[in-house]
Amino acid sequence: MRKAKVYHNSRLAGYLYESDNHIYTFRYEQEYFEDDNAPAVSLTLPKVHKEYNSEFLFPFFFNMISEGVNRKLQCRQLKIDEKDFFGILIRTAGYDGIGAVKVVADEE
Repeated sequence: MRKAKVYHNSRLAGYLYESDNHIYTFRYEQEYFEDDNAPAVSLTLPKVHKEYNSEFLFPFFFNMISEGVNRKLQCRQLKIDEKDFFGILIRTAGYDGIGAVKVVADEE
């Protein structure tokens, strides 16, 4: 299982998991979920449910990954399989993204 921390404006908003059989889970952090002033991470992951599950990487997170030549270059430099979308996400979306959401590998 791989795990990532999801930040919204530098505040821990939740965790993204990839199980060994490639099932994805996004779970809001309890304090963030209970804070009525904290916005949802995305429109497709509203703070209505504490946990979301999917057989595919959630579109919101998938769209944080670069495309085309940029993805090929990142994968070559970072030695990541181009089809390892979760791996690409956790290696690149923590420092090289646009917007309020950052995703970083959770090494714990």
